[in-house]
Amino acid sequence: MVKKWLSLIILMTAFSANVYAVTINDIIKPANPLETKFPLDRDIISPHKKATLTKNDIHNQYVIALNKYIQSNVRSSYADFEVLIESISPSDYTHLQLSEKMADLGFFDLSERAMSKLNDNDISYMMVEDIKHYYFPTLELSKNDELYLAEMYSNIIYNDQSREVTVELVKNLPLLERSDYANYIAALGYFKSNNITEAEKYIDTAIAKNSRNLNYKKLKAEILTQSKKPQNAIKILNEIKAQNLLTYEFNRKINSIEEYLLYKTQKNEFDKKYHLAYYFYYENDLNKAMRTLQTAFNTKKSNNKDVYALLSRVYYDLKEYEKAEDNALKSYKIDKSNPIALLVLGDISSRNKEYEKALKYYESAAAKDKDDNLAEISLAEVYQKLGKSKKAFEIYSKILRTKSDCYQAYYNVALMDKSREVAYLKKSLAINIQFKDGWIDLARTEIEKNNFDSASNYLAIAKHIDENDFRYYYYQGLVYKGKGLTGDAKRSFRKSIMLNPDYQPAKEELSI
Repeated sequence: MVKKWLSLIILMTAFSANVYAVTINDIIKPANPLETKFPLDRDIISPHKKATLTKNDIHNQYVIALNKYIQSNVRSSYADFEVLIESISPSDYTHLQLSEKMADLGFFDLSERAMSKLNDNDISYMMVEDIKHYYFPTLELSKNDELYLAEMYSNIIYNDQSREVTVELVKNLPLLERSDYANYIAALGYFKSNNITEAEKYIDTAIAKNSRNLNYKKLKAEILTQSKKPQNAIKILNEIKAQNLLTYEFNRKINSIEEYLLYKTQKNEFDKKYHLAYYFYYENDLNKAMRTLQTAFNTKKSNNKDVYALLSRVYYDLKEYEKAEDNALKSYKIDKSNPIALLVLGDISSRNKEYEKALKYYESAAAKDKDDNLAEISLAEVYQKLGKSKKAFEIYSKILRTKSDCYQAYYNVALMDKSREVAYLKKSLAINIQFKDGWIDLARTEIEKNNFDSASNYLAIAKHIDENDFRYYYYQGLVYKGKGLTGDAKRSFRKSIMLNPDYQPAKEELSI
């Protein structure tokens, strides 16, 4: 669970017509844990540590530490991660990422150490709560116990020693008696060894000791998919979904878990493929989602409408707009009520500036799916484009009266109401720390107050998320201009125009 969170990741070395046949052993193994990246901008490095970490060293240091963990050199890995956490200058974005990675690896002390470096509680508090809710054990482990269990975890996941490790661990009765996390590791080892009966026994003990931990319940659901009554996994899923998580990222995990469990418990081959594709979609592996969906069609039109709809969403996110529209229309032709197809058709219409047409699609989508606010958000954004800001504001306000996790609504209200601008921008980022627009506009508010260093820190995060956003270069140009760095400012404005030739603010700065 390093990049795509160990217990659910599916490795597929070959893709064929039977793509849905994923084995038990596959789901524990991460795709490529060394791909995890952290911001490399020079502002992120603590000045007094530059002799140890240069501006290009954060990712390398992470890779070295993780490699040691994979090789079960856990004590040395712990020490390297500790240096990394202490060496990075204050950046809530980076420390929150590190905190989650450490909790994921079972380094709970280091996870809390990263949390202790956080500065802006308005942005970080939701993620901190979700990390603890999802990963943390009830019993605070001693450092020796933590390292011991981390070594076990490493050997189970990376070194094909689940049987040997588990035999050793279950002999440590004092540790199992007091530690919920030790019982989780034992359950994981038995599960990886295909001993489902013992796995279920130990995960039940872990949950009895700590009923709040969602990672334990996730493993329980996975174990149940391999039991004699796999349908019981869905009951555990419903328990997980009832635990209201605060952030977009952790809710994405839950959606991913749901689709994976549906894939494992479905009997129909085509249904399995559909849910596996949806799992890949939530894991942001769009190409695998696309290839899986292409094998999921059958003779039932009612099935195909859903496949066409999801395929249209995947193509749209891949920026293949013609294919997206074609598949959305195929779904719409079979059944005009699929909310995914309606949303994509609305997105295509809005992109083509056919706003009245987009409104109709979004209104239909919102009526069909009342649990998801995305259609309503899109509807409000179109009203803004039509100059009907009051109508848009009413929709955003209505959403926020009933939903506390809609980061897009907080963001759009922030842009429309100066009195709540900064507070709501931060709220949008607290919900979705990867929300690039929130970071860019937070930087803008700092530039307006001539707080250029703060603006640079926010912009560094936006660049890390998407280095090709034209707005980043425009606002970075304003920072340079504010600091009197005219040449750097012009280069940034030119880069902004290169990425978006129609961006008027950058043109005005260059008198074009």
